Amino acid sequence: MSDSNRTDFTNPSTFILLGIPGLEEDHLWISLPFCIMYATAVLGNFTILFIVKMEESLQEPMYYFLCMLSVTDLVLCTSILPKMLSIFWFNSREIDFLACFTQMYFVHSFSKIESGILVAMAFDRYVAICHPLRHSTILTNPLVAKIGLAVVLRGVILTPPTILLARQWPYCQTNIIPHTYCEHMAVVKLACADTHISNYYGLFSLCFVTGPDVFFIAVSYTQILRVIFSLPTKDAQLKAFGTCGSHFCAILAFYIPGLFSLLTYRFGQNVALYFHVLLANVYLLVAPTLNPIIYGLRTRQIRNRVLHLFTHKET
Repeated sequence: MSDSNRTDFTNPSTFILLGIPGLEEDHLWISLPFCIMYATAVLGNFTILFIVKMEESLQEPMYYFLCMLSVTDLVLCTSILPKMLSIFWFNSREIDFLACFTQMYFVHSFSKIESGILVAMAFDRYVAICHPLRHSTILTNPLVAKIGLAVVLRGVILTPPTILLARQWPYCQTNIIPHTYCEHMAVVKLACADTHISNYYGLFSLCFVTGPDVFFIAVSYTQILRVIFSLPTKDAQLKAFGTCGSHFCAILAFYIPGLFSLLTYRFGQNVALYFHVLLANVYLLVAPTLNPIIYGLRTRQIRNRVLHLFTHKET
């Protein structure tokens, strides 16, 4: 009798995404803040891209990095939100086998790219505050292009082993993923094989990609704070600290949920599954929503340009 209820296949043609396990009855209500966050992220990031393209005075290293961050944020949230909302609104839970791994690739590669861009932006702020007279000579356009290319190549090159390892495991008992998207460890846990290699490569990425990124950001902001507190006036200190403090909060909003999600799959067996899935979604949605506000509207040049656009339309 038990054998008749068991699905036996080497690789399924589709996976079934459950959404948020335990909160299925609340999917519609949960979708509302997610939908608002997505709309805010799309509007905010496209606004930044439009303004930087149209305003020649903004075409400098800081804003190039900001544009890269906006594109990355758009890809990250778009890679999961449409399918997630189709689950919440239309109960459309199926996702094609290859589409699942394609989604996984975009999530993991662009997460690495975003992490690299945050390092580059921290370096830009370090040079601007600690070596302001040398900023234009250090961060030249060719160097910015090389940094951007290196960041993209790192994400593109280091992600395929994760996907190829997950793709080659046999999925022979169930195709039900207790998640809203094809998160790597959520899929690998379904495999009926020894998946330690996937776990080890995931830890390698955590230790040798995310770890150094967090370290370099911490070093940059430590040096920035040292310079800020040595400024002669209190007003100058508060102004510099306010700008860098908001940037640092945006960085924390990206790394803390992400690190918690990665570590929970490996060591957090007592964490409620619905909480873990919610946090994994927050990890990919909060940063794209906050970044245009923190990096964009709190930047005087972009804020003034946005205000000019609206006031110009009114007149």
